Amino acid sequence: MALDLEEQEQLDELKAWWKQNGKWIIAGVVAFLLATAGWRVWQSWTVKQGAEASALFEKAMQAAAMNDGKALKDATAQLMENYPRSGYAAPAAWLAGRVNHQMGDGKSARAQYEFALEHAKDEGVKQLARLRLAAILMDAKDFGGAMAQLNQEPAPAFAGLHADLKGDVLQAQGKTAEAREAYKQAIEKLGDKSALKPLVEIKLDGLGG
Repeated sequence: MALDLEEQEQLDELKAWWKQNGKWIIAGVVAFLLATAGWRVWQSWTVKQGAEASALFEKAMQAAAMNDGKALKDATAQLMENYPRSGYAAPAAWLAGRVNHQMGDGKSARAQYEFALEHAKDEGVKQLARLRLAAILMDAKDFGGAMAQLNQEPAPAFAGLHADLKGDVLQAQGKTAEAREAYKQAIEKLGDKSALKPLVEIKLDGLGG
């Protein structure tokens, strides 16, 4: 059926408008569809990455429990390399650093603690990594490096441990008066219920004065 004049004018206006704006509407729709598809792909990829990182962390935990240094190192290396931003990489690096330190591999332990310190999302893991790193540097007689870590303001929950280790570094340098003050601060920060407090008191008594 033929359109009347008014309908024809409206149709002509619509055609003109579409000719002018249609390509932008199509581009917008395409962009929306691509964004939606991209979001779904990203969600799927994120879930997959999380599952893989979780599985590697579980392997690292099992290896640490069995004192399997090679398996622990392999699982941790994969986490650090492939999933550095996951919530599992930094704790695994800290765990591997602790085991490697106990096994005498200070070089690997240092690298793992440095990684944990840089990537940790949890403040507790970060604080423990800093303390462990400072201890390794002290063992290597890098007293300046150890003090650079310990001169960072600690979280309140770690202030006692921080001051105790600082006292150890100062004592190793022969700075008795400064070490004594650090141990006193550690005793104050640790509190009466801490199992570490009697040990710090022994170290303080050993300095005399």
